[in-house]
Amino acid sequence: MSDKQNITLHLDAHVVTLKVDRDKEPVYRDAAKRVNEVYGKYTRLFPNLPVEQLWVYTALELAVYFQSDVRDKNLRPVLEKIEEISNRINQTLNIENTQT
Repeated sequence: MSDKQNITLHLDAHVVTLKVDRDKEPVYRDAAKRVNEVYGKYTRLFPNLPVEQLWVYTALELAVYFQSDVRDKNLRPVLEKIEEISNRINQTLNIENTQT
């Protein structure tokens, strides 16, 4: 069973209290910091937009960042395999070139 702790996060003017795994607490705090940074960026860029719209922009940017990260991690094994195959092809071609 995981050790839980209560944490309080501040997201703009909102206070969120959660019970999280103790080892995940830094992740939650970093995530809250990132949310506040992105939200702050949009409040500066669009000072006249309603708060709801600012949160939509914030959510979208964070979701795009997450999806990009997931895509990069999913492609990493494929790219590593392509590099391995390319190296084998290059080694084979070099062997053949030295024999002619």
